Amino acid sequence: MSDHLTTDRPWRERWMPNNEWALVALLAIETILFAITGDNFLTPGNVFEIVRLAVSYGLIAFGMTYVIKTGGIDLSVGSTVALVAVVTGFLWDAVGINIWVASVVGVCVGAACGALNGVIITRLKVMPLIVTLATMSLYKGLADAITGGYTAYTGFDDSFLYLGRGYIAGVVPAQLPLFAVIFAALWVLMHRMRFGRAVTAIGFGEAGARYAGIRTSGALLRVYALSGLLAGLAAIVFIAKLGQAKSDAGTGYELTAIAMTVLGGTAITGGRGTLHGTLLGLFVIVVLQNGLRLSGQPSDVANMLIGAILIAAILANRAWRARLASPTGEAAASAPAEGELDMKNNQLAILCGTIIVGALIVAFSNAQVSRALREGHHGAGAGGGERISVGLLPKTKTDPYFISCREGANAAANELGVDILWDGPTKADPEKQNEIVEAWITKGVDVICASVENRDAIDGVLKKARASGIHVLTWDAESHADAREYFVNQATSKGIGYALADELTKLCGGGGEYVIISATTTAANQNEWIEFIKERMASAHPGMDLKEIRYSDGERDKALQETRNALNKYPNLKGVMAIAAPALPGAAEGLKQAGRTDVKLTGLSTPNLCRDYVHEGYIDSVILWNTVDLGYLTVHAAAALHDGRLADGTMDFGRLKGIRVGEGNVYLGEPFVFTEGNIEQFQF
Repeated sequence: MSDHLTTDRPWRERWMPNNEWALVALLAIETILFAITGDNFLTPGNVFEIVRLAVSYGLIAFGMTYVIKTGGIDLSVGSTVALVAVVTGFLWDAVGINIWVASVVGVCVGAACGALNGVIITRLKVMPLIVTLATMSLYKGLADAITGGYTAYTGFDDSFLYLGRGYIAGVVPAQLPLFAVIFAALWVLMHRMRFGRAVTAIGFGEAGARYAGIRTSGALLRVYALSGLLAGLAAIVFIAKLGQAKSDAGTGYELTAIAMTVLGGTAITGGRGTLHGTLLGLFVIVVLQNGLRLSGQPSDVANMLIGAILIAAILANRAWRARLASPTGEAAASAPAEGELDMKNNQLAILCGTIIVGALIVAFSNAQVSRALREGHHGAGAGGGERISVGLLPKTKTDPYFISCREGANAAANELGVDILWDGPTKADPEKQNEIVEAWITKGVDVICASVENRDAIDGVLKKARASGIHVLTWDAESHADAREYFVNQATSKGIGYALADELTKLCGGGGEYVIISATTTAANQNEWIEFIKERMASAHPGMDLKEIRYSDGERDKALQETRNALNKYPNLKGVMAIAAPALPGAAEGLKQAGRTDVKLTGLSTPNLCRDYVHEGYIDSVILWNTVDLGYLTVHAAAALHDGRLADGTMDFGRLKGIRVGEGNVYLGEPFVFTEGNIEQFQF
C-alpha cells in the first residue's frame, strides 16, 4: 500500500470549516417555528423585508469579519455611521451639495475614519481595543459638534430615499443589488485572493505572517480602512431608509456587528472565519427578530434570546477548552491546537440551546393562540363581528407616561373585545419604530396606532400600511396628515403651548429668564408646543426671556444634568419648563441637588412621577391630561375607525362622553394643572 499526499479536503471542510452548517440548521429551525407561530412569515414580501432589515447591519458585520479575523476589533463603527450621516446631511443641507455627491464624500469620510484607526494601530503599536474605544468617542463627539447634539437633517430627495425605502418591481428592496454585489466582492477578496490569505495569516500570528513576507502594517491599514468604508456605506443606506441624518445614527451597531460576526464562526482571537458564516449569523439574528414580532412577541424577547445565544457560545468555548486541558488521552490527542479552538464547535451548543428556547417560545405562543381562540368564541369584536387586532406603538415603552397610557388601552380592549399588540423601542428610536410597523404590516393587523418620534422617518412606512389596507391612527404625537386617517389629540398643540407659557409666567411673577428642557430634537409634538410657547410669550408675556432649549433624549438623568448645566450657565435663571414626562422629575432632582427652590419649575409629566417633588416644593405645578384616558380613547377610536363609525361631530367612546371629532382629530380635551392642593386626587 502506497502513501500519497491528499490535497483536496471534503467539500464540507472547505465551505464550512467552522461548522457553519449548524447555522444553516438553526435558520431552518427558526423558519419552521415562525412559519407555525408567525403571521405571514413565509410570504415573499416578508422574505424581502428581512433582507432589507439586514443590509445596514450586514455591511458593518462584513467589515467587522475582516477586522476580527486579523485578531483585532473595531468599536468605532457605530460612531463612524453617526459621523458619516451627519457629514452627508450637513453637506447637502448647509453647503448645498447634491445628495449623491455628499454621499460619496460621506463614504470617503468613513474610509478615512477607518484608516486613522489603522495608522494608530500599526504605527504607534497601540492595541485595537484601546484605539477604537478612543476613536468611538472622537467620531461621536465630532458628529455631536457638527449638529450641536440635536440638529437632524431631513427632507432628502425622493430619488435618494428610494435607495432605502423603494422596491424594484414593487417587491425587491432597492438596496438588495448593492448588498449582493458588495458581499460577492468581499467574499472573493477574502477567500480567493492574496489579501484574504494575508488577513488569515495575520490572525494566526502577526510575527509569523511578517516572516512569511507579508507586509502586515499595510494589510492591517487596508482592513481598518475597509471597515470604515463599509460603515460609511451602511450610514448612507441608513439615511435613505430613515429619511433623517442625526448624530445618534448607528448607536449600538458595533455590538450587534460583533455578535453577528462571532456567531458566524469568526474566532475572536483571529485566524479563522468565513464571510458566508457572518452572513448566516446575520440572518439568524434578523430572522429571530422578525419572526418574534410576527408571532406577537415584544422586541425584548429577541434581545434576550440574542444575549442567550452569545452566552451559550462563550460557555461552549470554555467547556471545549476545559476538555482539551483534561489529562484523558483520546480527547487531547485528537483535539486541535490551542490557537484553533476558539469558535469552531460553538454552533452545536448554540443550536441545542436555541432549540430548547425555541420550544419554549412555541409553547408560549401556542398558549396565546389558544387563549385568543377561546376569547374569540366567547366574545365578538367591537362591531359584533370578528375580533380586530390593533398595533399600539409608543415612543418609548419604558416611559411611565406611556405605561399609564397602556393601562387605559388595555381597559378599552377588554370592553371591546380587541386584541392589542403593544410594542415600541426602549428609548426614542425612529428606526426601531419603523421596524415594528413593518412587522405589523406583514402580520396584517387591522389598525396601527403610532405615537410618532420623527415624522419624516415614519411617514413612509405609515403610508405603506395604509396602501396595504391597514387603518392608521396617530396618537400623542402627530405624523404628517397624509400618513394617517385621524390623530387622537390629547389637547391642541396651541392649547398646550399657551397653558405652559401662561403657567410659567405666573410662577415667575410676569418676567425673567427661563430655559426649556424637551425630549429630542425630532419629537414632533414637543416641537409644536415649543413654537406655540414662543408665540404666546412674544404676544402676551414679553418680559419672559427664553435663554436656551436643552434636550434630555427622554432620559431623567440627562434632564437632571441639563438642569444643573443651565443653573451654572445662567445665574439669574428664574424658571425651567420641562416638557417631557421623565424630564420634569429629572429637572426637579437637579434643582433639589442644587438647593434652588427659588427657581420655578413647571412642565408636562404624570402626577405619580412628580408627587414627592411637588410636596417638597421643587415642582410648582404639573400640566397634563389624563394619560389613562388617552390610551383608552385611542383604542376606542381605532375600533370605531375600523367599523366605519368614526365621523366628524360629537361622539361617545365608552366612559368618555361628548368627545369632539373634526378636522382629522379626535380631541381628548383641555390640559389640566396639577398642584400641591389637588395632586393627591390623581393616581396615574
